[in-house]
Amino acid sequence: MLETGEVEVSAADEGETLEAGEEAKSLQDQVEEQKAKPVLFGTFGGVFVPTLLTILGVIMYLREGWVVGNAGLLGAWLIILIAFAITTSTGLSLASVTTNIRIGAGGAFSIISQSLGLEVGGSIGIPLYLSQALAVSMYIFGFREGWQWLFPGHPALYVDLAAFALLFIIAYISARLAFRIQYFILAVIAASLFSVFWAGVQGSMQEPVQLWGDFPGSPETGFSGIGFWGVFAVFFPAATGIMAGANMSGELKNPRKSIPVGTLSAIGLSLLIYLGLAYWLARSAPPEELVSNYTVMIEKAAFGSLVLSGLLGATFSSALTSIVGAPRILQALGEHGILPKSEWFSRRTERGEPRNAMLFTGVIVFGALMLRDLNSVAPLITMFFLISYAMINVVVFIEQNLRLVSFRPLFKIPLAVSFLGAAGCLFAMFIVNPGFSLLAVVVVLVVYSYLLRKHLKAPFGDVRSGLFVAVAEWAAKKANSLTSSSERTWKANMLVPVEDPGELLGIFNFLRDIAYPKGSIKLMGLTGKTDEGTLLSRLLHMSRGFQDEGIFASWTVIDTAKFEENLVAGMEALTGSFFKPRVLFLSLPESGDRDEELRKVIRKAGLHRMGVLLFSKHPKAGLGRQNSINLWVEDRGPGWEISMDLGNLDLALLTAYKLKSNWKASLSFTALVSSPVQAQAAENFLHSLSELARIPNVEVHVLHENLENSPQIPLVSLNIFSLDPEPDLDIARSLMEKTGSSCLFSLDSGEENALA
Repeated sequence: MLETGEVEVSAADEGETLEAGEEAKSLQDQVEEQKAKPVLFGTFGGVFVPTLLTILGVIMYLREGWVVGNAGLLGAWLIILIAFAITTSTGLSLASVTTNIRIGAGGAFSIISQSLGLEVGGSIGIPLYLSQALAVSMYIFGFREGWQWLFPGHPALYVDLAAFALLFIIAYISARLAFRIQYFILAVIAASLFSVFWAGVQGSMQEPVQLWGDFPGSPETGFSGIGFWGVFAVFFPAATGIMAGANMSGELKNPRKSIPVGTLSAIGLSLLIYLGLAYWLARSAPPEELVSNYTVMIEKAAFGSLVLSGLLGATFSSALTSIVGAPRILQALGEHGILPKSEWFSRRTERGEPRNAMLFTGVIVFGALMLRDLNSVAPLITMFFLISYAMINVVVFIEQNLRLVSFRPLFKIPLAVSFLGAAGCLFAMFIVNPGFSLLAVVVVLVVYSYLLRKHLKAPFGDVRSGLFVAVAEWAAKKANSLTSSSERTWKANMLVPVEDPGELLGIFNFLRDIAYPKGSIKLMGLTGKTDEGTLLSRLLHMSRGFQDEGIFASWTVIDTAKFEENLVAGMEALTGSFFKPRVLFLSLPESGDRDEELRKVIRKAGLHRMGVLLFSKHPKAGLGRQNSINLWVEDRGPGWEISMDLGNLDLALLTAYKLKSNWKASLSFTALVSSPVQAQAAENFLHSLSELARIPNVEVHVLHENLENSPQIPLVSLNIFSLDPEPDLDIARSLMEKTGSSCLFSLDSGEENALA
């Protein structure tokens, strides 16, 4: 027997108890996991409703009647159709691109970044975020005006702060709560529109229709007149707001489906509402009343209180949509390291709420409210929205033109749609406010230049390389159709054979200084001395090193039996390329074992119209302080006459000039004369050469003796000599010893002209 208080449990019962406990634990885990899952939204709640509520805003309630009164019914319809044509084109482009990519968080920022890179996406995303945040303050001010129409005794600051506190609390708790409240606001706006419809049924539409208006202007300007595009500028912001749903892209169940369907549906329905309201207004009040009474819609509706409630609901919902969407853009910017303290901004709660970004946004909105007047920057907010819309169209237009296999959207649109969308956005910008349009473009360019210096690393690819390749292909075709002369376009595009990567490291800076800034370096790995795997990795590393220094560099490996075969095979392969190397850079070995092979390579270079630079590095002096260069000019006696044909001197002159510029070194020309009688003529030649070659601050020297016996050789960092097509390489080595410095020997290809 067991003592009192103890219960006897059989093995079977114990097993059942354990199973029940495990089942209960499993159920609890499931509940916890469900709680921790981010809330994802569908098409209706996540895209359609916020987009529709943002479009049906304060302009519909307070300014559409003014538009009809100024422009007449046909004029108002034309303004509405032009405005919605621009945003519909953008909506179609948005629909197309979102059916092609896996859109991440951040809406327009994510779309633009995945096509044109993080720098372009960030340059649009940062101003777009600030616009969304500042727009919250603008909507709160609009809400306050409607509230004070009902309660004129309520202090403006208290109304603003109360509205902000309510908005922030709702958004901070969760986006789901914000969207639930928007359903109620949607019902209020629907009731206000029903009030308008019911007034029409009851006989409010008794006025004769004015098809085209007289454009008298507004009460604020004393009805001094206004143009068609002036009225358009007032109305156009009503058609914006189409990105409200796309901004929630990171929290949609199926953004690829929801964004196109929800956005286009909201645009289509709101267009019908605006067109219908314009007709009702034109039939319900005379033009004089429409242009002078901004609350005519409230007064002519069957139930004015419902319209006023709709006005308050529209401004509140627009503010709510912006205060929910703006932190999502900020969080996405932080996630990609675009902002200072990006890690802090990128954090989300277990439910997917960007609380840190929300707090920061709240600070910005509060600060803007304290300014008490944002009218001066309101146009800038519209400009940033329009720039982001334009870039969406540009992205699709570029993708359509590139015809890359990666661009295969499920929703295809004609090329004209994206083009007209981009052109329409730019047109609207400069119609609404040219000054702020230019300012917005400057801000975007400044942000872009800042992001370029950050060297951002994107976790996704983009189409920039495809774009540049397309431009390069077009340029190549155009260049090939022109004259083949390259004298004016010559650049130091060098082919550098590499057997030992260690030797390349020793001349890295020298190669960079010859190529910089517009030249290029093609590294050709030659197997034999170094293991192929090691050669590949070192060439890749060195190529990146040149690119970090601002030099375009690439590499390849040729695997054949001998040094000469390797090098000749590489030269022949590259001869047919468009961006072919212009100069073969060789290093002169200390011994003469390979002299015959080098001579064969130099002859082959001449056959392929490629110049040659043969570098002989002094074993002790190296390149010294890199502060002085001496160019040797061979005897041109007896006349020493200068002409456009300098013989084998063009490549030497061009190389000397580039090194002088990049080293900030002194440059001297030294001539050898066979007779003292020629000294003056030689000196005149050198001065003329400096002037015609446009190389300033050149010192000239004339030596009377033979170089081998001359005691007058100047001591410099580098001596440059002409190279004979059939060179005696032993003489080249002796010149390095005689001058006591490194030497560079130059052979023209015939493509250079230092006097061009």
